[in-house]
This record gives sequence, C-alpha cells and structure tokens, in this order.
Amino acid sequence: MISTKPPSNWAEVDEHGRLILPQELVAKYGLKPGAKVRLDESGNFVRMHRPVTHLTKVYIEPTSACNLDCITCFRNDWEQPLGRMKEKTFQKILEGLKAIDPIPDVYFGGIGEPLFHPKTIQWVAQAKALGVKVELITNGTTLTEKKAQQLIDTGLDVLWVSIDGATPETYADVRLGAELPTIMHNLRRFAKMRKANHFPKPEIGVAFVAMKRNISDLPQVIKLGKSVKAMYYSVSNLQPATQEMQDDRLYLHTMHNIAYLQAPHLPRLSLPKMDFDESTREALFQVFNSQLNISYAGNNWGGASDTCNFVENGTMSIAWTGDVSPCWPLMHTHTSYLHGKPRRSRKHVIGNVQERALLDLWLDPEYIAYRERLHNFAFAPCTFCGGCDLSEANEEDCIGNTVFPVCGGCLWAQGVIQCP
Repeated sequence: MISTKPPSNWAEVDEHGRLILPQELVAKYGLKPGAKVRLDESGNFVRMHRPVTHLTKVYIEPTSACNLDCITCFRNDWEQPLGRMKEKTFQKILEGLKAIDPIPDVYFGGIGEPLFHPKTIQWVAQAKALGVKVELITNGTTLTEKKAQQLIDTGLDVLWVSIDGATPETYADVRLGAELPTIMHNLRRFAKMRKANHFPKPEIGVAFVAMKRNISDLPQVIKLGKSVKAMYYSVSNLQPATQEMQDDRLYLHTMHNIAYLQAPHLPRLSLPKMDFDESTREALFQVFNSQLNISYAGNNWGGASDTCNFVENGTMSIAWTGDVSPCWPLMHTHTSYLHGKPRRSRKHVIGNVQERALLDLWLDPEYIAYRERLHNFAFAPCTFCGGCDLSEANEEDCIGNTVFPVCGGCLWAQGVIQCP
C-alpha cells in the first residue's frame, strides 16, 4: 500500500497487518501494483530487494573499437567484429528510454573507447536532455580541450577515467599506446574548465584495475585522483584474457576461501572498526587470513557473494550493434581464464532495439525469468571449484542447469570483478 503519512525512513503496519511503505520509496524502487520483491531475513532485519521489473540504468556501448592495446582487455583474445553504433540505433534507444517511467539513468561504456566514436558527445547531450543521470568512461587519451568543453556543456554528471598506474612506467606497462603525463594533463585541464563550485560538474571518477604489477601504485593513483578533486574511485581485480595474465591475479587464495569461509561450522569472529596502522597491521593481517567466519563492523568478510549486481541494481547493457544483454560481461563472446583453464563465455542477446522496443525487451518473460534465477543464484560454484569441464563455458553446469546462460563461474557475482 502507498501512503504519504510515514516519514521517508519509516514504514507502518496497518490494522490489517499490511506494511505501508512511504510513497517516495515506492516510486524510487519501482514498487508498482503487482510487482514481486524478494525478501532476505538476516539477524534482526529483513532486506527487500528491488523488483526484477524495475529498470534503473542502461549501459550503452558506442563502439567496440579502441585506440589502445591494454593488456587487460578481452580484445587480446577474441574473434568478435569491431564496429560503431549507428545513429538510427541510438535513436531507437533514446526513443525506448523516453517510453519508460521513470526514465533510467545512462552509462556510456563497453569494450571500446566511447570518445573514439564521433557521435558520443552528441548522444550524451541527448541522453542528458531526458533529465537523468549520465556517466561516461574514457581512457583520457582523446580528451582534448574542445571535447572537454563539449562534455561539460552537455551536463554530463560523472566522467570516469581509467588510470592503472601512478608512474609513466607502470601506467604504460598496462595501457599500451598511452602516456600518463598526457592523461593527467588532459584530466587536470578538464577539472579546471568546470564551472567554479563547491560541487563542480561533471564529477570525476577514477577506475583502477588491480594486479600484482601495479597494486603498490594504488595509494598514489588515489593521490592523483585527489589532485583533480575526484569524487569516486572504483577498484576491480583483473580477469585474465590471456594465459600469461593469470600470474598477475590478486585473488588466488580468495577464490579458494570463498566457499570455505561461508561454512556454517566455522567459528565466528566479530571485529569492530579500528585504526589500520603500524600497531594493528600485522595482527589484523593474520586474523583476516585465519580460517574464521569474520564480520567487520557488522559486515561479512569473505564467503560467497552469489549476487549479480547488474540484476540487483536493475541494469541492462546494449552493445554497439543494438543487441540487448543482461550485463556488460554478456555483451560479447569472450575468453578468460579460470583455475588455469580457458573459460569461454558466450554472449547472451535478449533482442535488438531495432526490432523491439526497449521496454518490451526488458519485460520479455524469458528475460524476467532469467533475472529471477539470478536473484536465487542456484548455479554450480564454478568460481571456487572449477573441477569439471562444464566450468570451461557458460552453457550448462553440473547441478542440472541447462538453460543458457549459467552464471556459476562469474567473478562479478562473487565481488572479485566490478565495474564503475
């Protein structure tokens, strides 16, 4: 039921035992009549998930082409065609967005470099004209003064810049074909060009892919971000696209521990918030690596996540072709390495925006059923097992899931890989 009576952070139970939610929460989370929501009970609270019918954000890939050859990119080992989104394809997306109430936010990014497409900035302006939050990620190489001003003029909300090293040497070791001094020059100029304000727009975010070769640079990368008043930092692990890149992973022990740390028989340790400094570093390092089920300030440390954040957050992804997929990793068929073996993830396409309206695709019964399966996450634990041949693809798994795709080997679902 909807009511304007309770304050925004309270709900009421009426005389019939029905829970009345504040109207603003009902609108914010798409709780329309007939919407189904999943409830999780834990300790002294019940968590209500967003309905699977609530679309909040659309990822748009302007192009799969790029001007760099980064060692972290899936394009190092794939056979997918490169291309750019056509104007008529984007206009179909825009038309589809307008038909959704409320209109979802928009994020420009994918395999390629968005600013490598001549129409991206124009499309950002058109998306922003819908009155929604719009973000864009870039490698920063082509962020000229002209493009910087154009992006600022569009009203873009957040500009994400990928910075995977804090020195010219470590940066160039990852992002082949780019130079850190040039990137930082472009970014500092962009930051200064924004209208003076306590909260200048667009806000700046820094995306960092953590590996053995560059993890020691992370504090300095954050320092570089602070120099341009970055408001957001997103750190992800590496998903190896080649056999050689496996040695750069920072989650080998984490993968082995994910299943073990959720075992109900493990002793439980509850830690409070405390200083992380010279006096606590060694003790906490040993504790966090002990075989205990640990909670830190009430939050679980380790254990299986089994959560698709793309679905939990109500997002969909659209490739440059106009093909709609449930998430960024399923936009393109690609190969990565899991447990020392290549794993082929075949793309999953719901339909194309040229043939069906965006809302029609989002509410496709099979697509809704897939999102419901992801909420339950009843897939084989391939991420921390990987013992059979079925883990080498996302076609089926060993517990009887034969409906493609299966997501038990998804590192995003275990919180190992994440996107801004």
